[in-house]
Amino acid sequence: MANNYLQGIFTPTNPDKYIGHTDPRYRSGWELTVMRFCDNHPSIIGWASESLRIPYRNPFTGKQTVYVPDFLITYQDKNGNKISEVIEVKPRKQSLIGEAVTQQEKMTVVLNMAKWEACRAFCQRMGLRFRILTEEDIYNNWQPRSKPTRKKR
Repeated sequence: MANNYLQGIFTPTNPDKYIGHTDPRYRSGWELTVMRFCDNHPSIIGWASESLRIPYRNPFTGKQTVYVPDFLITYQDKNGNKISEVIEVKPRKQSLIGEAVTQQEKMTVVLNMAKWEACRAFCQRMGLRFRILTEEDIYNNWQPRSKPTRKKR
């Protein structure tokens, strides 16, 4: 699994597919993995990094602020339809309240849910899809936390 703490600027090998206005900046190894996928996958028509600004209300402060999703991707599905999606890359523990262990992680999930609710409404108005990718989706090797097993008698 890629290091989640990598940061830098990605240089596409297929620059004609990158439709963003600024250089694609990755803030984790997971985002870098998604950028490489977008750059190289033949079904991806175009992609941008941090290209949208979506207003939302912070549930802790009540203040209006802005959410910047990680990616906007346009691809062609197996039937030839063009589909555009807004993609957010997040660790599973920041995506599901049941996975959050600490109080800080739980607060992060609540904040993320407020952002994603605003993003879903934006996507619905714009005819886009919205997807959250976790390490499970990116690396396809996630295993659920094992539950304690009882010894059979």
